[in-house]
Amino acid sequence: MRDVLYLAWRYLAFNRWKTAILVAAITVIMFLPLALELVLERSSERLRARAAATPLLIGAPGSPLELALSSLYFSGEAPAGLVYSSVGEIHDTGLALAIPLQLGHRIGAQPVVGTAPDYFGFRGLPLADGRSLAITGEAVLGAAAATSLQAGPGDAVVTSPETVFDVTGTYPIKLRVVGVLAPSGSPDDEAVFVDVRTAWIISGIGHGHEDLADPGASGSVLKRDGQNVVGNAALVQYREITPDNLADFHFHGDTAGFPISAVIAVPVDEKSGVLLEGRYQGTDSGVRIVRPAGIMDELLATIFTVRQYVLAAVALVAAATIATIALVFLLSIRLRRAEILTMTRIGAAPGRVAAILGAEIMLVLLASSVLAALLTWLVTTWGDELFRWVLLSGYQ
Repeated sequence: MRDVLYLAWRYLAFNRWKTAILVAAITVIMFLPLALELVLERSSERLRARAAATPLLIGAPGSPLELALSSLYFSGEAPAGLVYSSVGEIHDTGLALAIPLQLGHRIGAQPVVGTAPDYFGFRGLPLADGRSLAITGEAVLGAAAATSLQAGPGDAVVTSPETVFDVTGTYPIKLRVVGVLAPSGSPDDEAVFVDVRTAWIISGIGHGHEDLADPGASGSVLKRDGQNVVGNAALVQYREITPDNLADFHFHGDTAGFPISAVIAVPVDEKSGVLLEGRYQGTDSGVRIVRPAGIMDELLATIFTVRQYVLAAVALVAAATIATIALVFLLSIRLRRAEILTMTRIGAAPGRVAAILGAEIMLVLLASSVLAALLTWLVTTWGDELFRWVLLSGYQ
């Protein structure tokens, strides 16, 4: 048997290009259906789990899918905003815990999430290093964000402008990192968390600058009119929030009317959740309340419907490929007629010749199986991230 395998191996090695093409074609046939099933099943479980762990999501009227994707996975454009008073309204009902989310900014490739400290307890996100948010200007990094930004407690990160030419007058803000979260295997790993007031400052709603009443700031004063002081273009605006200048940061207007992207509502119990839904459904309050689990089920149902057509197409391609491979082997046997005749003349029995040809096919199938198994392992390890990136990138 060893001589049969040796002759088969030497033939495949000599015709390396034909062998490589056959192995690649068979590998794709084996790998694609299995990989598609693995990626969809495993990733849909994770997507459903995060949506199911978020009882209710409140946002402005619009696409519920975009609201869910941006609020749960920090993907795509920030949804149309609510006002901060919505948080107080939900809290005052006594039916649910209200956790605000302010989205839309980034530090490099990492999303900045403005929220309340309750978010970490709600998601079950323990700290791996440092402490949680305490004052404005501090940031807590997800595990992957800390690795990507190469930052940890005691370091600083700087927000990215929304456009190359930012004409809104907002400045990049340096944030002090005070903690890093333990890995959770969720989108929270990629995020940079700040409090809502810090998110407003990043948006330019709040700012800090030198005290114009200070005699040392006279060069920044354009005019004085009684108690009113008007600054000029030389006025220094702070780009970092520190304990020394924290008191100089302020907001113009009532914070109740300031924007937030969404609110996560965590009902006291199931009955409270139904009552809270009833308060916002069928009203003209300009607020939409949704159950993320239902939205993700609808999205995944659509994806699985498309999967059936993809698998049917893969099956047709596989059948055509198998037929082509069989034709290649048959034509190869015809072209090797002189070689087979030579082996017979030097004493090889017909069964021995058939064994050599069968061994060639077996070795090709074995190599294809090994490659397909390797690719399947890679998909099993990294498929969740790949699927989430493909799915959510469509909403960027």
